[in-house]
Amino acid sequence: METPETIARWHELVAARDPDGLDALLADDAVFRSPAVHTPQEGKEITATYLHAAFAVLGPTLTYHHEWYAADSAVLEFTAELDGLTVHGVDMIRWGADGRITEFTVMARPYKGLQKLMERMLTELVPEG
Repeated sequence: METPETIARWHELVAARDPDGLDALLADDAVFRSPAVHTPQEGKEITATYLHAAFAVLGPTLTYHHEWYAADSAVLEFTAELDGLTVHGVDMIRWGADGRITEFTVMARPYKGLQKLMERMLTELVPEG
């Protein structure tokens, strides 16, 4: 199967590390789910905030290795290096008929990598000062 347009656009943003492009790619009612946050984060603004932070934390070393597609969804397997730890995970992405992302779920392992990811995301989301 050819790469869906939504995923091609996602890869362009990741490669450019361009979080400003998220506005056009996210649906207004987008939901973000993370192993670091107990409840789903609902709405375009909060989803963009989390993804913006992820660009900053994972972006420099984020590498996608494998991808699986369905009609309106994809699973993207990735690795990234954080302070000497390899984080291995998947992004599960769903989109609507208009091609805009409606759900973005992240799963990551191993536990030490997840802990480091949570620590770095918190620093990005809640800067000191």
